[in-house]
Formats: sequence, C-alpha cells, structure tokens
Amino acid sequence: MMEDVFTTIAVVFEALGAIAMVLGLILAFTLGMRALLRRQRGADVFGIVRSTLGGAIMLGLEILVAADLVRTITSKPSIEDALILGLIVLIRTVLSLSIAIEIDGVLPWRRAALTSGASVMAEQVRQDRAAQRDSS
Repeated sequence: MMEDVFTTIAVVFEALGAIAMVLGLILAFTLGMRALLRRQRGADVFGIVRSTLGGAIMLGLEILVAADLVRTITSKPSIEDALILGLIVLIRTVLSLSIAIEIDGVLPWRRAALTSGASVMAEQVRQDRAAQRDSS
C-alpha cells in the first residue's frame, strides 16, 4: 500500500521534472523572441535562449534526481538498486555540471556564488523585464 503511494509520488516528481524542462523550453524561446523583437544582437538572443534553456534542463535534472531518490529509498533496498541510483545521480550530476559550465563559462567551484537552474531562469526573466521597461 505505502509502496504504491511512494511510487505515485516518484511519478509525480518525474512528471514535474519533464514539465519544468518543457516550460523552460517555451520560456527560453519566448524570451528569445522578445529579445529579437527589441532588435537585440543575435549573439545576445542566442545567449538568452541558451542560458534559459540550460537553466530549465538543470532544474528538470534536479527534480528527476529527487524522483529517483524517492523511488529507491522507498523500495526494497538492494545493492543493485543503490548502484543504479548512484550511476543515475552521477550521470545527471555530470550533465548538470556540463550545463553550468556552458552557461557560466567557468567551473562551478570557481564561481563566486552558486546558482541553481531555477535561479538562472529567474535571472533571464528579470533581465527580459528590465529590457522591456528600457525599450518602452
């Protein structure tokens, strides 16, 4: 009974991770189109789309790791499950680090402040609003 509840919770987390990435894609292209309409340089538009989409992917990966943790912790634990979880977390961590390096251009531990996927997306929205106010 409880295993079914936790399986449902894990599925909800997985859906939220996928939704975060899809909504991030939509947000990235929306912000990119708005920047194009403001006649920003192509390189700037590309940077906006790239960092916003990268932030969405990072956020989605973080949520998917949570889903994997819930699924593994609440199931009958075995060495095989723990190894599979470790491999999944390792792969997703490497992906997140790669995306963070692409977005920031520096290694994450060399940044002054750590950023999450959500904060990267929020920063792009803030910059878009400021640019919209400036162009009005």
